[in-house]
Amino acid sequence: MIVLKNKRLRNVLRVLIPAVLIPCTVIFGSVVFDEKQYAWTSLLVAVWSVLLFLAGVEKKVIGTRRTVIVAVMIALSVAGRFIPFFKPVTALTVIAAIYLGGEAGFLVGSFSALLSNFYFGQGPWTAFQMLAWGLVGLVAGLLSKPLQKSRAALLCYGVVSGVLFSLVMDIWTVLWYSDSLEWSLYAAAMVAAIPHTVLYAVSNFAFLWFMAKPFGEKLSRIKIKYGV
Repeated sequence: MIVLKNKRLRNVLRVLIPAVLIPCTVIFGSVVFDEKQYAWTSLLVAVWSVLLFLAGVEKKVIGTRRTVIVAVMIALSVAGRFIPFFKPVTALTVIAAIYLGGEAGFLVGSFSALLSNFYFGQGPWTAFQMLAWGLVGLVAGLLSKPLQKSRAALLCYGVVSGVLFSLVMDIWTVLWYSDSLEWSLYAAAMVAAIPHTVLYAVSNFAFLWFMAKPFGEKLSRIKIKYGV
């Protein structure tokens, strides 16, 4: 496994990639590239996501073990998208981020969207889904301590993350419709998406209510046993 040994470089990448490079890649790809070239945008976001994950790895052994756990979380998340209406993708992304770090959470969220869309359908929206779920995971990692200590805070974050996901996807809706981000259209898209936003929020609340504790206990034991 590749390990970036320069600590300063890792710290720069941990900020630059999610705050600048990935959002710019997604927006640039949606505006400049033809719809048939969406795969290049998704591929580049995937590369940035992996690089962000590597930036959070300090030791090769620990990084390898963490990669295996993250791969399992991604597999569970992808399988979860086949559940009708209620999807556990956000919940699993948040749980992974809380116990494995924000970079791991971003990777789980982005790759869950990318891989599951090989079945549900790839398109220009894939990169926006990768960004939305990735950011949900990254922020959860930054808030890991309070989210672990307070179940109420965790459930509230689940609701907020459902709204965040919807807001990011509404950007894609507007760009698809008009090729430019018009605030009036964005407001209309947000209003039209309210039923879906409510469904996202409720499903996140429900899955975190039932899954956070058992998954958290197992991940905590794995971290202690294997020194992750």
